[in-house]
Amino acid sequence: MRTPGSRPGVGVAMSQMAAAARSDSAAPMKPGYEDPATFLQYPSAPAPQPGSMTIDPFTPALDLAAAIRRREVSPVEVADCYLDRIDALDPTLDAFCHRADEDVRKAASAAADAVVRADSVDDLPPFHGVPLPVKDLVHVAGWPTSYGSAGASRTPADASSPVVQRFLEAGFVLLGKTTTSEFGAVPFTENETLGITRNPWDPDRTPGGSSSGAGVAVAAGMAPIAHAEDGGGSIRVPASCTGLVGLKPTRGRITNGTVLVEGFATSGVVTRTVADTAAALDVLARHDPGAWWSPPTPWGSFRLSMRTPAPRGLRVGALTGSPIEGIDVDPACVAAVSAILRALESAGHCPVDQTLPLPPAEELLGAFTTIWNIGAAGIPLADPDRVEPHNRVLREEARATDSWTYAEAVQHTQVFSRRIVEGFVAGFDLLVTPTMACLPPPVGFWRGGGALSPLLNSYPMAVFTSLFNVTGMPAISVPVGFDEATGLPVGVQLVAAPWREDLLLQVAGLLEVELPWAGRRPPVGV
Repeated sequence: MRTPGSRPGVGVAMSQMAAAARSDSAAPMKPGYEDPATFLQYPSAPAPQPGSMTIDPFTPALDLAAAIRRREVSPVEVADCYLDRIDALDPTLDAFCHRADEDVRKAASAAADAVVRADSVDDLPPFHGVPLPVKDLVHVAGWPTSYGSAGASRTPADASSPVVQRFLEAGFVLLGKTTTSEFGAVPFTENETLGITRNPWDPDRTPGGSSSGAGVAVAAGMAPIAHAEDGGGSIRVPASCTGLVGLKPTRGRITNGTVLVEGFATSGVVTRTVADTAAALDVLARHDPGAWWSPPTPWGSFRLSMRTPAPRGLRVGALTGSPIEGIDVDPACVAAVSAILRALESAGHCPVDQTLPLPPAEELLGAFTTIWNIGAAGIPLADPDRVEPHNRVLREEARATDSWTYAEAVQHTQVFSRRIVEGFVAGFDLLVTPTMACLPPPVGFWRGGGALSPLLNSYPMAVFTSLFNVTGMPAISVPVGFDEATGLPVGVQLVAAPWREDLLLQVAGLLEVELPWAGRRPPVGV
């Protein structure tokens, strides 16, 4: 089976990977971090001097927050910068599905007033005045939620989702809503009614999904950070396609109200730096005594945990063959994994030749699909006839599923998950896989093959990511290089045991120092 976007004989332009990990020398400061001696301490704010800083739209979110605290730039100026970028780039890239510029400017103005009134910048929340768009699968009070569907109601939401409330508490200025595939069901966003979201590295390619608009917004400099959701890879896949960092936390680390699809889905962000991801996790992770899954407490600060290097001698395994038979893995994706394994070995970690105990792919895929379909079928619609054909089929299958079949699917996933997690803990500390089995496919790659072609033809994009939505284990995609034939980003997925996001962030931070990706900019948006 030929995978989308694959070609024989491709390589990866990863010259930066040749350098061994600098474990015996002082590592440079990670992006977004202050000197350790003043970590979490902010300098006294001088008299306001709005406009003293030229805003680079590719600035990491933490750096923007620090500049706002120092009063080098006003939240209003920051918001205007990104609104101008959206005006210029979104007609080509289609990352935003709902804009509320007046709301954005009002919120930015209020944030600017708060900076002026603050006696101490320590009183401001961590991301005060930083713009952040929200994926159109969650509610923002006063804005519509379309779920990426022409069949959804456009009635404004009465209240914001819990994850949005946490973003507001952290000081973010909501920048609008970003595009998603309908119901987040497939890893690309191409909708005849709502438009095609395109990759800023090559507008003829998909940026992945279903958090398509989130990835494009950050990669193209239309936002410094973006909310995303992941039910099968929807944070990690667009991160890989657009050259960003994308963490799917452990199931239960971030709660967002009602549990859908047995906890396969979780909230998160896509960012340019590991530090931004860690700091965002600090504000999103909450202990919820009413949640179905809840993390051990206390767990401390994920951003602070990055000050400590990962312990040497980690057992590092690899999975480069597709968990589903018949799906080829692009050589560029395999080469990226090999390069990361070499870098980790140079840093003092230990490759292990162990096999992850995977269940029969057909059984796992069948159980996953049954649970996913029933969860998605509960999304309220104003006009079901306008739902896309593949989702109509899935909704019909969900309605025809009896309770015994659903309970059996839940039991299968629980048994599979336990076996995989137990086997992982016994054999590995860290697992490295390609994020995707293919490079970002061309726009329209999914066409042909009937109503379910969008789902069936996109399996290579999510075959490595969806497995860990089932197990609930944390996984992060990091951008490690570019395919030399196409110039497209290539991502690698790191997986750890449940509740070990700290380890993932430490290792990702090491790789970020070795492969400084935050300065990379796509052709569209420079």
